[in-house]
Amino acid sequence: MDLGIKGKVRPLMVVSRQDDAAVRALSVCVPLTTEIKGGTYEVPLPRVKFLPGNDRGVANVQGVAAVEHFRLGKRAGEFYPEVLAQVRDALAYLLELKV
Repeated sequence: MDLGIKGKVRPLMVVSRQDDAAVRALSVCVPLTTEIKGGTYEVPLPRVKFLPGNDRGVANVQGVAAVEHFRLGKRAGEFYPEVLAQVRDALAYLLELKV
C-alpha cells in the first residue's frame, strides 16, 4: 500500500483485532521496511518472502496508520504470534499505554 512515504508501495502488518461489528471498515497497520535506522520504535522481523531482497526488515511502529479495508491488497503472509506481540508491545510503549 502507498502510504505517501517516498511514493513507495510498502508492506503493512495489520495489528488491530478483527471486529466484524466495527462501525468503520478500518484496520490499524504498521509499515514494514528494510531501511533499518535502529531505534526503540523499530521491531526486528524474521526474514520473510514478502520483504524485498535478502535484507532483514523491521516494523516501524512510528508509522502506525489506520487504513481503509478496501485499500488493503492481498494478504502476503502471516507472522508468528511472538512477533505480533513484540510489535504491539512497541506500540504500547510509543503510546504510553500501561499493559
